[in-house]
Amino acid sequence: MSYVALKSVIKRYGDVEIIHGVDLAIEKEEFTVFVGPSGCGKSTLLRMIAGLESLQDGSIHIGGKRIDTLRSAERGIAMVFQTYALYPHMTVFENMAFGLRIAGTRQEEINDKVRRAAGILQISEILDRHPRALSGGQRQRVAIGRAIVREPNVFLFDEPLSNLDAKLRVQMRVELTRLHRDLRATMIYVTHDQVEAMTMADKIVVLNQGRVEQVGRPLDLYNDPRNRFVAGFIGSPAMNFLEGTVQAASAAGVTVRFAGGKTVTVPRGPAKAETGAPVTLGIRPEAIHMAGKNEALLTGRVLAVERLGNETFVYLDIPGSSDFAVHVAGDVNIAPDDEVSVTFGAAQCHLFDADGKAFDRLAT
Repeated sequence: MSYVALKSVIKRYGDVEIIHGVDLAIEKEEFTVFVGPSGCGKSTLLRMIAGLESLQDGSIHIGGKRIDTLRSAERGIAMVFQTYALYPHMTVFENMAFGLRIAGTRQEEINDKVRRAAGILQISEILDRHPRALSGGQRQRVAIGRAIVREPNVFLFDEPLSNLDAKLRVQMRVELTRLHRDLRATMIYVTHDQVEAMTMADKIVVLNQGRVEQVGRPLDLYNDPRNRFVAGFIGSPAMNFLEGTVQAASAAGVTVRFAGGKTVTVPRGPAKAETGAPVTLGIRPEAIHMAGKNEALLTGRVLAVERLGNETFVYLDIPGSSDFAVHVAGDVNIAPDDEVSVTFGAAQCHLFDADGKAFDRLAT
């Protein structure tokens, strides 16, 4: 059995089922990220593991032991919340030590654990301060330190970086990744930010409306999404989608005709391709290139340009698509209302059927 195992877990509020029989396996020392849009059930699932929400069916196990029947304090977990939840009248040291004191830990052991955790988090010099005298990043480190001193079997993080500014979020992502490596800990992390998921996770769990859409390593989900939902959620900006129809299918792949009459043969398995059937072609912004009129696959009017210095994102009005984004390295001499032509390689295309399921890659 995996270190953390969820088996057919169901959650209901009254007659409304919001978690639909989730099965999930998380290995020891793995950094697993639950990701998905607001309301998909990721925080509810985390709170069920923590014991803050009950489950109506199924079971949850940690280290081979069933824990969903135990109180939160007996589960061997420590949770870090979005809101930090620090006691304002206590110093940093007292906040970090509070759980150990409640558990009856000897003062000498408390001192040792708090100072060791403070050293790991580089907050040793602020142990005498109160939360009101700390920055957002320092408060988050204290909340993490309070979890570390408990030496849990599993760390649970519920969107811990969402209250921080953009620069500090990047810094804390790096620090949490380092912390995971140094502690060799099992961590489960909830976020709606797929950039956090891609940069931090060993394993990503993509959730949608209380169901697991796909589980895998970050680049596996990026390169081989199982369906259109995962393809559109993983990646920033999101994958572009073009509506089209199947013109032909052969051993070379599926030929798709889209608005404007252009065609492209995508190297995907033709088994479920029927001539005339509606399909969706997916292409990531970074796989698209500016083109001259003669080699263009698509031509559209520029809606907006985002210049970031080292890269530029151009958004086009393309028939059969919405919010069509193109990634360009460096700067580019393009302005809104310009007409722009682009092209892309068939090998970089993804293909989805009318139900949103991905066509399989051709065997190589």
